[in-house]
Amino acid sequence: MSDIKEILANQKALFQTGKTKELQFRRDMLNKLRSAIKIHEEEIIAALKADLNKAPFEGYATEVGMVLEELNYTLKHISSWVKPKRVRTPLMHFPSASYLYTEPYGSVLIMSPWNYPFQLTLAPMVGAISAGNCAVLKPSEYSANTSAMIERIVKEIFDESFVAVVRGGREANKTLLNEKFDYIFFTGSIEVGKTVMESAARHLTPVTLELGGKSPCIVDDTADLELAAKRIVWGKFLNAGQTCVAPDYLLVHRTVKEKLIQEIKKSITAFYGHDPIRNEDYPKIINQKHFERLLGLLKSGRIVEGGRSEEKTRQIAPTILDDVTWESPVMREEIFGPLLPVLEFESFDAALSTVNQHPKPLALYLFTRSKDHEAQAIGKTSFGGGCINDTIIHLANPNLRFGGVGESGMGQYHGKGSYDTFSHVKSIMKKSNRLDIPLRYPPFKNHLSLLKKLMK
Repeated sequence: MSDIKEILANQKALFQTGKTKELQFRRDMLNKLRSAIKIHEEEIIAALKADLNKAPFEGYATEVGMVLEELNYTLKHISSWVKPKRVRTPLMHFPSASYLYTEPYGSVLIMSPWNYPFQLTLAPMVGAISAGNCAVLKPSEYSANTSAMIERIVKEIFDESFVAVVRGGREANKTLLNEKFDYIFFTGSIEVGKTVMESAARHLTPVTLELGGKSPCIVDDTADLELAAKRIVWGKFLNAGQTCVAPDYLLVHRTVKEKLIQEIKKSITAFYGHDPIRNEDYPKIINQKHFERLLGLLKSGRIVEGGRSEEKTRQIAPTILDDVTWESPVMREEIFGPLLPVLEFESFDAALSTVNQHPKPLALYLFTRSKDHEAQAIGKTSFGGGCINDTIIHLANPNLRFGGVGESGMGQYHGKGSYDTFSHVKSIMKKSNRLDIPLRYPPFKNHLSLLKKLMK
């Protein structure tokens, strides 16, 4: 791979030609990417299996399929997105017309994590290309097989002056962040996000930070417990819990707590069998460091389900922890693994108060039949996004923008949200030469009374 400075110089030269801004060029590049993904689909799935032991179904549903869906949605709508949008103009500016024009930033840096290494690298790239940018991709080296596959695909279809892939660990990250990009899109941990934002500040580079945090899953006493258990188990143990929007902890009404736990146990067995770590479709923990960290968190409470682990395959069975408090180690950090702590509440107001006493989460999930509880959860708590009576699936709707708030991140993407994220909006007012109303010009004489009428 070329030197990063050379890559950026070449991307700047290409961008200045205006080529990447042409609608047909954008469409052609997106179509090339879609074709390449389809051609290499089996190899991508195999890479995900090697890195995280993802089953082909899970690999396609959460990674390959989501990127293809993003591409299809973008190709369907991009022609309307690029058009200038006319907006209303106040009467006092008559005669004139006002418009919003979108333009790309230039060269953008996309830094992605290891947990959904294909999706979280290429979905933002779709937005960057659709908006007319050049891009540098920095996938995680923890998911080395998938990163290599991404590099191979990108090199096959794009020149480095348009899209380049930079491989490497922390030193590569540091080198990239020392350069001046026009936009940085980062997905990862809160701590690394702070470093990215600090580096971006040196160049006044705008950023999107997709982070994480402890996303609550609230179950009240009106919920359909059997259905709730199935959907909680699916969302929590997808990718062995290594999902930024996974339910991090369960907050359940005390009167239904034991019944819900029993239903969760049934669902775990139904999904993964009596010995999940022997299930060939059950994902593994990404590396030894994270595996050992999670084993340490197992000691945070009373294990009521699971708890078994296999060091050779780095697998930890879906585990339910009871008798935990906010002082327990498992409640002091984002878990990012197949451990589900259970806390209880007496009143719904108390549950929301508990959520609000902690940093704003990336997601919130509520299981209820109460419209009042639904309205309260949405209106009284701040979080990135979420679901009522389900988990995680809000990410799969391209019409819903995804992003965090507060410590869980800033900025949004998916669908048109991706296009908007990687676009600067220019506001333009076009004034007619046929008429020039003298109201604004000195001397002002008795213009004030007329001005007040016009600016009501």
